[in-house]
Parts: sequence; structure tokens; C-alpha cells
Amino acid sequence: MPWDLFIAARLIAQVAPQASPDPDHGRAVFQICSACHNGRADALGPSLQGILGRTAGTLEGFRYSNPMKRARFVWDVDRLKSFVRDPQAVVPGTRMPFSGLTQPDDVDDLVSYLTRLK
Repeated sequence: MPWDLFIAARLIAQVAPQASPDPDHGRAVFQICSACHNGRADALGPSLQGILGRTAGTLEGFRYSNPMKRARFVWDVDRLKSFVRDPQAVVPGTRMPFSGLTQPDDVDDLVSYLTRLK
């Protein structure tokens, strides 16, 4: 391949739009989360159904950590992405024992799946 075509192909690859988030793959990624976030009354984590638009630390019937109760932000797509990447950076002191997802596609796909849980 001529050098100028190689460079053009690399530039196009860098600016090409990312593929759309895949909620089906997000459901598979959610299996990591479902050990704690399963909707049962005795679950270690709160239900994530309807999380988009919910104020952090306010789901009725779940006992949140004090840092999460004090967070008082509303979950939106960007906040969810930040949280699943690094929960402790978003809510320092949260009890969630998860270090975060490292693959950007996993983050996007998981959040796409979570936003559809009603």
C-alpha cells in the first residue's frame, strides 16, 4: 500500500464514528453486576431498574452508604458511564466493591442496557 493511502486510512479510522452501543452486549456485561444488583429484597446492591433520572441514594427500601446518600446527584448517561468506570472516583467511600470496567465498549453497552431497564 502506498504510504499516502496508509496515512489516509489511519486518519479515517481515527475519526470514524464509534459503533452504536449494543444493549444486548450490555446485558451480557450486566452479568457481572447481577450478583449484587438483582432486584431481590436481600440484594447487596439496589435495583438498577429505572436508574436513569433517579437521584443517587434514594431508592426506597435500600440501605445506602452515607457517601451515596450525600451524593444527591441525578443519574444520567454521563454519570453512569463515569461510575461504572470508577465508582470510587464518582462517590468516594461508596460501599460498592467493584473497581470498574476498563473497556470503553463495555461501559457504553452496559449503560445502554441500564437506560432501558424500566
